[in-house]
Amino acid sequence: MQAVNTTESWGWITRLIHWVMAVLILFQLGMGLYMTNAVDDLLRQYSLTQTHKSWGFVVFVLAVLRIVWRLVQRKSPGRPDDMPVWQWTVAEVTHKILYLMMFIMPLSGWAMSAASPNQDLLNMKNMVFGVWEMPDPWVPGVKSVEAFFASVHWFGALLLTAILLAHAGAAIKHHLINRDDVLKRMTYGR
Repeated sequence: MQAVNTTESWGWITRLIHWVMAVLILFQLGMGLYMTNAVDDLLRQYSLTQTHKSWGFVVFVLAVLRIVWRLVQRKSPGRPDDMPVWQWTVAEVTHKILYLMMFIMPLSGWAMSAASPNQDLLNMKNMVFGVWEMPDPWVPGVKSVEAFFASVHWFGALLLTAILLAHAGAAIKHHLINRDDVLKRMTYGR
């Protein structure tokens, strides 16, 4: 398998970025759900939140890398011959929403935690894996800003989950029903 994309298949670099991000995004969605709904201990929740923020930063960096790689790699597999144009259009729109959400989720999480009154009250820093501090875009302690970005983050998680289910469902449909190479192009094909 080659490193670069072709008009028939995705290269291994694109595939690697895709699957690493898929695992991280699913992990982040699961962790976000768990830490906000199943953890009552504040110290445990704080620890999970720090981990969630750190992996969110990694998702953001990978999203930037993915965009740069996509701009460098202009070639991409085309629409399968038997795929209706409307399905291709839906797939394109879905991919654009996925890309958008790869940025909205980490940025809204960062903005939410940066504006949290708890950050100022407890002298908490937005740390990435405890190694370095992310800058705050404004003075901490603005409850209305925190609430706005918390809503964006929460609704974004719902939208991202729905889009991921549609994306995965479409890939499985192509593999099992259409029996084309759409899924193979991003997994083990060519």
